[in-house]
Amino acid sequence: MPSSCDSLMEDIEDMVSSSDPTPHERQSARKSIIPRARKKKELMSDEELQADSLIPGTQKIWMKTWGCSHNNSDGEYMAGQLAASGYKMTDDPTEADVWLLNSCTVKNPAEDHFRNSIKKAQEQQKKVVVAGCVPQAQPRMDYLKGLSIIGVQQIDRVVEVVDEAVKGHSVRLLGQKKDGGRRLGGARLDLPKIRKNPLIEIISINTGCLNACTYCKTKHARGDLASYPIEELVERARQSFQEGVCEIWLTSEDTGAYGRDIGTDLPTLLWRLVEEIPEGAMLRLGMTNPPYILEHLEEMAKILNHPRVYAFLHVPVQSASDSVLMDMKREYCIDDFKRVVDFLKERVPGVTIATDIICGFPGETEEDFEATIDLVKAYRFPSLFINQFYPRPGTPAARLEQVPAHVKKQRTKELSQVFHSYNPYDHKVGERQHVLVTEESFDSQYYVAHNKYYEQVLVPKRVEFKGKMIVVDVYEAGKHFMKGKPVEESKPFTPSIAMPLQKGEVSGLLQEQKVNGVHVSAPMPSSCTFSIGSNSLDREMLKKIGIGLALAAVILAYIVQRVY
Repeated sequence: MPSSCDSLMEDIEDMVSSSDPTPHERQSARKSIIPRARKKKELMSDEELQADSLIPGTQKIWMKTWGCSHNNSDGEYMAGQLAASGYKMTDDPTEADVWLLNSCTVKNPAEDHFRNSIKKAQEQQKKVVVAGCVPQAQPRMDYLKGLSIIGVQQIDRVVEVVDEAVKGHSVRLLGQKKDGGRRLGGARLDLPKIRKNPLIEIISINTGCLNACTYCKTKHARGDLASYPIEELVERARQSFQEGVCEIWLTSEDTGAYGRDIGTDLPTLLWRLVEEIPEGAMLRLGMTNPPYILEHLEEMAKILNHPRVYAFLHVPVQSASDSVLMDMKREYCIDDFKRVVDFLKERVPGVTIATDIICGFPGETEEDFEATIDLVKAYRFPSLFINQFYPRPGTPAARLEQVPAHVKKQRTKELSQVFHSYNPYDHKVGERQHVLVTEESFDSQYYVAHNKYYEQVLVPKRVEFKGKMIVVDVYEAGKHFMKGKPVEESKPFTPSIAMPLQKGEVSGLLQEQKVNGVHVSAPMPSSCTFSIGSNSLDREMLKKIGIGLALAAVILAYIVQRVY
């Protein structure tokens, strides 16, 4: 039982009423506040002016996210809502009043970093709010005691939780979102967000999965499969392109399983999405497990050949041993994985297949491991994520007899040596490629671009290249990248249909402008209305008005020229 001095509340519903302002209402109200100077004669000589530091919405927040692109998308949404509500997001943890820590539960090291960050925040007397898969899966961990928690399906209520944390209350929202008894994919997709990279939109198409892998802790947090409707996903993509995005990543715990809970499938979604992709912009597919992609190989090959879709697929194999796969409950055999890879390599020339391997899973023999080594040597995967097995608390694999630590470490080292024994891009030196420039390299010396096969190409850091499709000649290749020299006679192509947002700018906010006395409002980037008095005009009417204004300008210029 908590003591009487513990400020603990099980559900924020007990403190937040329906009459409280929403984040959008709060942001709009801030614009209409006009500060008024106080006359000096109204101040008493002994009067002290004090600022109430506990007023929610005035604090600075530092957010740290660990883990997958799904977690990063959740982090972007939480940052956007907080900024829209008045909080200031900062990159400096020392100047922040609140630390929002968005965790990952896949590996022990990730959780260790998360736990250490909590301790560091408390030592610095920062307010702490935790989110992500760790607290969702195990909210009763000792080191989470007394902390406010945002569940993975409750990120749309981050402002409420932070508000209460600022006041000193401990709030935990861990419930599942449902509609008529059916579990929903999560928070709405049209929430405000701050993209980590304004050129890249990360869209979670579903949450959870249909598997029950014995080593996986994420399942405890994300649960069973719950997919977003196609129309909502298409609308989110459309809005993103109208905010200057030129690359979309689809993410989830298993993209291949998309739609099985709502009567549709991944290819149906993808064909709808490619209709929205502007010329020169690209779509990248997220991770898919072999069992579900096997059902759609023909359609997936066609989609990966589409000029606006990267010929790239992340298909984790984890082990080349059927006995190990059975113990993992992966629901496929190694021949299934090979069938996926061989089919796509045949039908999608040059396709990039990325995969994951776990070294030292309980019960893995030397023969099992050698089979995995042979698989890597045969396929020479250009992108390989090698993971030493970590027993995650509460998973079935944690209760199995473990492979000795020094054996796991040795196998991880040996597999890494095999991976680094070949260079997958040497044969591409001399090629001419079209690449889309979206990022900056870690050393800040180059811009990072990707070709059709989502292979990394470093290009000169020229501001005119950012967010553009350019043509390069590959002149050097490394283990993980190529270097490209821009073809001088070619011009950068702009795939964006709008100017990208500035770094740190909030996406999806209600924006109002006044143009020649006429109020223009856009509730979301995808819908635009003109309001003149009480009348509202739709997009088609806007086009007609624009044409009319252009003609009027031409006529006026002609008259001025004749008169003067």
